[in-house]
Amino acid sequence: MLGAIKRLGGARQGSVAPIVALSLVGLIAAGGLAVDFAQLANLDTELQNAADQSALAGVTQLDGQDGAMLRASAAARALVLNDTRFANDGNDDGQAATVANIYFYASSTDAENDDNRIEEGDEEDEVDPDSLAKFIRVDISARQARYAMTPIVGLVNSGNVAASAIAGLGSAICKTPPVMMCNPDEPADNDDEDYAFDADSYAGRGLRLVSVGNGNTAWAPGNFGYLDVNSSTSNPNVELREALGWTTPPGECSGLDGVQTRTGAGTPVTQALNTRFDIYEKPAVGNGNAASCPIGGMCPPSINVVKDLLRKGNAGGGNKCDAPKNGEWELPPTAARYLPDLDGSLAATRLTAMIANGTMGHPRDKCHAVSQNGNCTNGRIGNGVWDRDAYFRVNYGWTSTQWPGYIDDGLEPITTATPTRYQVYRWEIANRGTVIGGRTILANRLVGGTTNPPTPIDHDSPVCSQLQATPYGSGIVPGDANVDRRRISVAVLNCTANGVKGGGNTVYPVLDWIEMFLVEPSIQRDRTDVNDIYVEIIGRTRSGAGASAGQVVRRDKPYLVK
Repeated sequence: MLGAIKRLGGARQGSVAPIVALSLVGLIAAGGLAVDFAQLANLDTELQNAADQSALAGVTQLDGQDGAMLRASAAARALVLNDTRFANDGNDDGQAATVANIYFYASSTDAENDDNRIEEGDEEDEVDPDSLAKFIRVDISARQARYAMTPIVGLVNSGNVAASAIAGLGSAICKTPPVMMCNPDEPADNDDEDYAFDADSYAGRGLRLVSVGNGNTAWAPGNFGYLDVNSSTSNPNVELREALGWTTPPGECSGLDGVQTRTGAGTPVTQALNTRFDIYEKPAVGNGNAASCPIGGMCPPSINVVKDLLRKGNAGGGNKCDAPKNGEWELPPTAARYLPDLDGSLAATRLTAMIANGTMGHPRDKCHAVSQNGNCTNGRIGNGVWDRDAYFRVNYGWTSTQWPGYIDDGLEPITTATPTRYQVYRWEIANRGTVIGGRTILANRLVGGTTNPPTPIDHDSPVCSQLQATPYGSGIVPGDANVDRRRISVAVLNCTANGVKGGGNTVYPVLDWIEMFLVEPSIQRDRTDVNDIYVEIIGRTRSGAGASAGQVVRRDKPYLVK
C-alpha cells in the first residue's frame, strides 16, 4: 500500500494536464481575439464604406441651384442602400447602416475642421445657401459588434463604432470656346476674390470686351482674353482659331473653379469668331495655319447672320468672303452707316441714307455706339437701350408704331416693346422665310437699286459658308440637336483681386460662367476695333438650358476629401 502511494507520488503521466488546463483560457482568448477583432475590423470597413458612398452620392447634387442641399441630403440617405453584415447589436434598424448627420460647407478646410457649417437659409437671406454649398460631410450612426468568444476575458462587445466621410465635386465645362473676361463690376482697388457679378441682372445689356492683346501685363475690369486648354497644337494661334471657330472645340475642358490664361493672339483669333457671321477671311488651304477655319474641323455660321456688311453683287467664289478692305464684304457708304450723335439720336438724313443705301446689323447700345469708348454710365457695360426703331425701319421698312405689333406675330412672338437683341435674333430664326408686315424675314435684299451695278446685296442668311473648299452648309439652326453659333459661354474672373495676367502656369479662380450673344463681327469700322468683341449678356450659364442644344457640357466628378 505504502509502495503504491510512493509510486503515485513519483509518477509523471498527465503532468502537463494542469498546464494545458491553465493555458486553455489564454489560447481560447487569443483565438477569440482573432475572430472577434476581425469582425470589428470588417464592421469598421462596412461603416466607412457606407459613409464614403453616401457622401459621394450626396455631393453630386451640389450644383449651386435651388434645392441643392435638400437633394443632396435625400441622395445621401436613400440613393445608396448601405447594409452591414457584421453588426449584431440587435439594433432596430437590423443590418442597415443609417445616416446620422449631414453637414454642408463652402470649402474643404471648413469641412475638415467642421467650421462654418452652411444651414438651410431663410428666403430673406442675401445669399442663397444652396449656391455656397460645395462640400458635404456624412456621419453614419454608431453600431456595435457583440463578441462571440472574447467574453471569456471580459470583452462583451466592441463599443460604439462610427464613421464619417467628406466629399467634394470636381467640375469642368466643356465644348465651349476658351474665352474669359474680367469682372466689369470689379472696383479698381478690389481685393475680394469673390466680388460678385450678377449676370442675370444684366440680361439684355451690351458689353464691350476689349482685347488685352499680347504680353503678360495685368488685366483690368472689362478686358477679355483666352483660356489655356492644353491642346496638342504647336501653333497657339491655330489652337485658338480651332477652339473659337470649330463646332466642336478641341483641347481639354476648362475647370469651373480654376483656369489658366494664355497670351492673347489679336486679329487672327477674332477672324475665327467671324466665321459665325459667314465671314471667311483666309481660306483653309495648305496646313491651315493662316486660315480663319483651320483644317480638321467645321466652321459653319448661324442661320441668322444679320450684320452691318453688304456683299458685292458680282462677288466671286469662296475666296471672296473676306472682311472689308481685303474682300467682298464691305461697309455701306459712310453716310449710310449707323453712327448716332452723342446724345444717341440718329439724324433723319442718316436714317434716310441707311434705308436707301445701307444695312444695319443688331446694333450696340446707343451709349456705346456714339463714340469709340462710348459714354455709358457703367463704362463697358451698357444700359440695354439700343435703336430698335432704326433696326426695324432699315431692315424691314416698319415704323416705330408698326414693329411692336409685327414681332408679336408668327412663331415665338415677342410681347414686350423693349426686346433684347437675342430675342429679336431668335424671333427672326423662328420666322425665317415667312412674310410678316409685307417683308420676308431674313431674306436677301438688294441695296441702292440697280443704277450703279453691281448692286450690293444685304445677305441676312449665309452665302459664303457654302462656297468654301470644304462647304460648311447653309447655316446652323439652333435647336435640340444644334448649338447656337452666335452664343458663347465665357468665364468671369476678378482680375484685379487675383492679379490676372496673360500666359503662365497660374491657376486663377473662376467667379462664374455666363452666356453671351455675339452682336456683331469684329472688324475695323467706325468707332470699333478689329480686336474687340461686342456682346449682349444673356445670363448665367446653365449647361443644357435654353432653346437650343446645350451650349456646354458640364462634367462633374465627385471625390473623397477625407
